[in-house]
Amino acid sequence: MTTHADPVPGGRPGEVERAGALAAELAGQGVHGVVLAYVDTAGITRVKTVPVARLPDAVAWGVGMSPVFDTFLSDDSVVTTDVLGSPDGDLRLYPDLDRLVALAAQPGWAWAPVDRITQDGERHPGCGRTVLRRITAHARQRHGITFKAAVEIEWVLGRGTAPRGVFEPAVSGPAYGAVRQVEVSDYGADLLAALAAQAVEVEQFHPEYAAGQFEVSVGALDPVAAADRSVLVRQTVRAVAQRHGLRVSFAPAVLAQGVGNGGHVHLSAWRDGSNLHAGGSGRYGMTAEAESFAAGLLARLPALTAVTAPSPAGYLRLRPSQWAGVFTAWGRETRECALRVVTGTLGVRERASNLEVKPVDLAANPYLTLGALIAAGLDGIATRAPLPEETTGDPARLDAATAAARGVRRLPVSLAEAVEAFRRDTLLRDALGPVLADAVTAVRRGEIAAADGLDDEQVAAAYRWRY
Repeated sequence: MTTHADPVPGGRPGEVERAGALAAELAGQGVHGVVLAYVDTAGITRVKTVPVARLPDAVAWGVGMSPVFDTFLSDDSVVTTDVLGSPDGDLRLYPDLDRLVALAAQPGWAWAPVDRITQDGERHPGCGRTVLRRITAHARQRHGITFKAAVEIEWVLGRGTAPRGVFEPAVSGPAYGAVRQVEVSDYGADLLAALAAQAVEVEQFHPEYAAGQFEVSVGALDPVAAADRSVLVRQTVRAVAQRHGLRVSFAPAVLAQGVGNGGHVHLSAWRDGSNLHAGGSGRYGMTAEAESFAAGLLARLPALTAVTAPSPAGYLRLRPSQWAGVFTAWGRETRECALRVVTGTLGVRERASNLEVKPVDLAANPYLTLGALIAAGLDGIATRAPLPEETTGDPARLDAATAAARGVRRLPVSLAEAVEAFRRDTLLRDALGPVLADAVTAVRRGEIAAADGLDDEQVAAAYRWRY
C-alpha cells in the first residue's frame, strides 16, 4: 500500500498518532534511527536520518533539506537552472508511513521514502515521487486506468579487497552458471532473507550475463510503490554485500566493453481489475488500448532515453546485440527489442502479461522513469496510435528498407543526442513540469560536460562506484 495523497503540514488526521505508535514499535525492535530517502535528478539516492523518537515530528512538520540537490550531478558538483541550484531556500521531507520498514541488513535502522514539499505546504515541483503520483492520479481520473510496475535490479559484485576504484569480480564461472550461485551462496541466502523480512516479494534471484553480475526480480506494485521498492532493494543489496566484505555497483557500465547493468521496467495497464495486455482481440491478446500504449512508448523512446539512461556511462551499455534493446522495435519475448511483450505462461496470462521496457538503467531516477513512461503510453492511448509490425530476431540485422517500413530506429548513441530529443518533446516536458524538465536538461548537460574528453575506459571508471 502507498499513500496516494500529498503530505499536509501538521499531519493528516491520525497520522501523527500513528507515527508515535510505529516509533514505539520500532524502538521495541531495537531500531534507533530512520533513513528518509529520495532520489535526485541525477539518480543518486539522497538521505537524511532522524532518531526513531523524532518520527512523529517528521510526519507532522517534515525534515529540512536544501532544494539545491535537484541540480546536483552524480559527482556532487552543482549546475543551475533559472529557479534551481541556488543555496537559498528549504524544503521539508515527509516520510510515507505506509512504506516504512525496519532494515533487516542494517540492524538499528528503519527506512521510509519521502515526498518533498515547500515550507509553505505546497508541492515541490522538483519532487519526482510527487510528480509520479500526480501522473498516475491523472491516468485514473481521466482514463480509468491504473498500473502495475516492477523494476528489475542488476548489479555486479566486486571484491572488497580490490584496490580503490578497481573492479575485481567476486565470482567466477559463466553467465547463469551454478558456479556463481555456489560461490556467493551465503550472501544470496542472506539477501533473500533480508528482502523477505522487509516484505519484498522476490520472484527470481540469479547470476546474470556480465562478469560478477546478478539480478533480482520483484513483484509488481502500483508505480509509486514500485519505485519505492526499487530504492529499498538497492539499499538492501548493498548493505548485505558490505556485511560479506563485497562491493556493489549498479552503474550501467562497470567496464567499457560488454553487457552492462540494466534496470528494465515491467509495466501493465489495468481497468476495473482487468489487465489490458491480456484477453483482447489484438496481437498476443493485447487490447486496442494496450497496443496504443505500446505504440506511444515506442514513438517517444528516443526522448525518453534522456530520463531512462541519464549518465554518459549508460551509452556504453546501449549498444546493439548486447541485450540492451537499442532499437525502437517491439516483439513477443524478443530481448533485443526495446519493448518486449511478455505474455506469460498459459493459465496466468490474465495477471502476468505486461510490457518490458529495456533501455533503462539504474542511474535513472525510478520515479521520473515511470512517470515519463506512463505519460508516453497514455498519449498513445489518447491518440489511438497504431502499433507497427512486430520484429523478430535481432533488429540490428534488419536491412534499411525493412527497418524504415517498421519504424525501427536506433536509439540515441550519446547522452547529448538523447537530451536534444527530450528538449524537443513537449509532451514529456509538460508531463514532468517545467521546473523538473529544466532540471533534467541541466543535469544531463552537466554530466556531458564532466565526461568531455574522457575515453570509454575513463567514463566507465568515473561512474563505476557512483551508483
